[in-house]
Amino acid sequence: MKPCTRKLYVFLSTTMLCSYLGTAAHAATGPTASPTPPPGRKHTPILPPARPSKTESETIAVTVRRVANGTQTSISQQLISQAVPGTNPMKILGQMPGIMFQTNDAQGIDNYAAQIYVHGFQQQEIGMTLDGMPMGEMTYRNYNGLNPLQAISSENVARIDVSQSAGAEAIAATNNLGGSFEYVSLDPKDRRGGTVAQTFGSNRTFHTFIRFDSGVLNPSGTKFFVSYSRNDAGFWGGSRANLFTQQVNAKLIQPIGNDSSISAYFDWSDLHEYSRQDYSLEMLDTLGYDSNNYYNGRASGYRTAYAAAEGHYGSSYQKLSDPADASVYDAGTNVVDYFGGIKADLSLAPHLRWTTTAYGHGEDSQTTWTSPFFPSPNGAPMSEVVKEPAIERFGILSALHYNIAHNQLGMGVWYENNSYQSPMNAYSQPAIVDGVIQGPLRSGVSKWSDPFAQIFNQDYSTNVFTAFVQDTYRPVKNLYLHFGFKSILDTTRVGNAYINPAYYGANIGALTGSEGLTVAKPFLPHISANWKFLKNHELFFDISESVHTYAESGYKLSNSPFAVLQSAFNASRSQIRPETAWTYAVGYRYSSPIVAGSLYAYRTNFQNRLQQITSGSLINPVSEVANVGSVTMDGVDASVTLTPIRHLSIYNSISYDHATYDNDLRNGTTLYPTTGVQIVNYPRLMYKSRLSYEWHGAMAYIDASYIGRRNFTYTGDVKMPSYWITNLGAQYRFGEMGKYNRHLAFLRNLVVSFNINNLTNTKYISTMGEAGNPMNVASGALSYQGFELGAPRQFFGTVKAEF
Repeated sequence: MKPCTRKLYVFLSTTMLCSYLGTAAHAATGPTASPTPPPGRKHTPILPPARPSKTESETIAVTVRRVANGTQTSISQQLISQAVPGTNPMKILGQMPGIMFQTNDAQGIDNYAAQIYVHGFQQQEIGMTLDGMPMGEMTYRNYNGLNPLQAISSENVARIDVSQSAGAEAIAATNNLGGSFEYVSLDPKDRRGGTVAQTFGSNRTFHTFIRFDSGVLNPSGTKFFVSYSRNDAGFWGGSRANLFTQQVNAKLIQPIGNDSSISAYFDWSDLHEYSRQDYSLEMLDTLGYDSNNYYNGRASGYRTAYAAAEGHYGSSYQKLSDPADASVYDAGTNVVDYFGGIKADLSLAPHLRWTTTAYGHGEDSQTTWTSPFFPSPNGAPMSEVVKEPAIERFGILSALHYNIAHNQLGMGVWYENNSYQSPMNAYSQPAIVDGVIQGPLRSGVSKWSDPFAQIFNQDYSTNVFTAFVQDTYRPVKNLYLHFGFKSILDTTRVGNAYINPAYYGANIGALTGSEGLTVAKPFLPHISANWKFLKNHELFFDISESVHTYAESGYKLSNSPFAVLQSAFNASRSQIRPETAWTYAVGYRYSSPIVAGSLYAYRTNFQNRLQQITSGSLINPVSEVANVGSVTMDGVDASVTLTPIRHLSIYNSISYDHATYDNDLRNGTTLYPTTGVQIVNYPRLMYKSRLSYEWHGAMAYIDASYIGRRNFTYTGDVKMPSYWITNLGAQYRFGEMGKYNRHLAFLRNLVVSFNINNLTNTKYISTMGEAGNPMNVASGALSYQGFELGAPRQFFGTVKAEF
C-alpha cells in the first residue's frame, strides 16, 4: 500500500468509526426522522412510473423535478435494477434525450472505452458528485477524482439527478460546462436483512452482489449497511482477456433528534481490466470485427507479439500501413480506490439547515501497454510501458439553507487540496532464447514493480476554493424566480518534471516544471424561472455561465497546458485561457396521468476551447496545447410518455444538436477548414424509445436507440455510419416466499430476471475519439486508430434473493 493510500485508508476508517461512536452520545434522542426535503420540488413521471414503495430512499420514480433552476431529471434504482446487474448507470442515462453513452462491452464497465456526452459536451465537461462529494472529471487516468463506477456499486445507487444546463451553482465541481450528474446513495434499511444476487451471462460473465442491512439498532435510530460486489466479464470475440472489479461499500446513519443526522460513507474499489485495441477503418476492413491484441492467456500470444515486435507479422497485418501499432501484446488498467466521508445535516432552527461534509480519496493506478518501440535491457524487442498516476485529495463542503417569507436562500463553500503524480515507467518483458521464454509471463493487469527506466514524470498540487450564493423567490403560488452565482479560485502548480531522452530522442528538451496557473472567476451567474401557468402546463428558462479549470495529465495525454514541453508552455502561456460556456435554455412541460411531455431548446457558446495538437513521429513528437477558438451549439430535445392503460408505458424522445466549430484549425503550418463543421464524435440526430409493461410481479421492457452519423475527422470528410441498437429485459418478483412454502418464509422476495443486450446483433462503431481524432483523410484518417466496436448480442440471467 502506497503512503497516500495508507493515509486515506486511516482517514476513511476513522470517519466510519467516529460516526458509529456517535450513537452512544445520542442514545437518548427522539425517534428517527428524515431531513425535510427542500420545498418547491415536486415529482412528475416522465419515463415508466415506479412501483409504489414504502420508503422513498429505496425506490424512487424516474422524474422531472420542477425546480426554479430549470429541468432536473432523475433516474431511480428501479430503472437501474431492470438492466443487467452491474451495468454502468450511465448506460441508463443514455436513454434520456440529448445524452449519448458509448462503450465496447454489454455492461458499460470498460474504464477505457466508457464514454458519455450531454448536448455535445464530453464527460470531462460534466460535473459529478456522490452524496455531494466531488468525483472530479470522468476521464481515463483521472487526476482529481474517480469514475462513478469505482465510487459506488450500481445496486447502491438510489438515484442520479441530471442537470443538462450548466447551472447548478451549488455543485462541487469546476468542470460542469455541459451539466451535472449528482449520484445519491441508498440509505440503510430500517429492517434488518440482506440481499444476495448472482448473474450469469455470455462471454464468461459472472456478477455477484451481497448486502447486509443492520436495521434500526437502538432507540436513536442508528443503522448501517455494508455490501460486496464482484464482476468478471470476458471479452467478446474469442479473446481470453477479461474485465474484473470488486468493491466494498458501507454507509452509516445516526439520527440526531427529529430532524438532523450524521452519516458516513466508505468505498473500496479494486479494478483490473484488459483493454481492447483501438480500431481504424483500415483495420476493420482488413482484420475484421473480432480482431484484438495478441494476448490470449497462453504462451502462443506472447510469441506472436514478440515476433511482431521483431517485424514478423501475420499475413493480414502485412496489408496494413502501420502493422507495428495495430496490435500489441496486451494493454490493461489496474486501479485501487479508497473514497468516503462524513456528513452532518443539522436543523439549526425551524427554517434553517446547515450541512457539512468532510471527505478524502486516495487512488493508486497502473495503465499498461506493451511497446514494440522500446526494447527491454535483457534483449527482448519490447517492454511494458506503465503509466502510474496516483491521487491524494482531501476536502470539505459546507452550506446553509434558510427559508424566509417567499425566499429560499442558500450559500456555501467548498475547498479541496489535491496532490497528483503522473509518472510513466518501463518494465522488462522476458526474452525468448532458442525458442524458450526466459522467465514467467506477466499480464497487463498484474502489479508491476522494479522498472528499468522512468520515461517521464510530473507532480501536481492543486488548491480549489468555490463559493455560491443563491435565492429562489416565489412571488405567487405558481412562479419561481431564481438567481445565484458561483465564485471559483483554482491554483495549480507542477514540479519534479523529468523526461527521458533515451525514449524520446536526445533533443527532446525539458518537460514543463516549476510552473503554475490560476483560474479566478469571481462571478459566474445563474438566472432561471419556472412558471406553472395552467394546470399540468409549465414554462421555464435558464441562463448560466460556467468555467472549466485547467486539466492535468502525464505528458501529451490530454489538453492540459502543463502536459507539454517547457518550450511549448512558454510559447502558449500568454494565450491560454480557461474554457467557458454561456448556456441559454427555454422549455415547456406537460404532465397528466395519461400523457407527460417536454420540449427543451438551448443555445451554448463554448469559448476558449483548448485542444492538444501533436505532430512529428511517435518516438519524437512535437506536442502543444492551443486555444483553438469556440463552438456554437444549438439544439432541441422533445420527449413524450404515454400511459394509455395502467402499468403500460410508451416513451419516445428525439434530439437534434447543431454543434459547429466557429474557427478553422491550424496544425503546424497547415490550416484545416473546420468553420461550420459539426463537432466530432457526437451526432446531430438521436431517437430513443422504450415500451414497458408491469402485471402483478411480472415486468418486461424493450428499448431502442438510434444514433445518427458522427464526424470522425475534424473536417468532416470521414463520418461513422448511423445505427440502431435494441435491448430487451424481463423480470418476475415472487414476493414473500412463505406463501408458497412455510419453510421459505425467511425469503422476503425472490426475483428472477433475463436480459438480452443488442437484440438484433447489430455491428456498429461505438466509442470514438478515445485516442483522439484525425484532421482529415489526407492526414491519415483511414489508418488512424481512434474508435472502438460495439458488443454483439449477449444474454444474461439473474437470481436475486432478499432476506
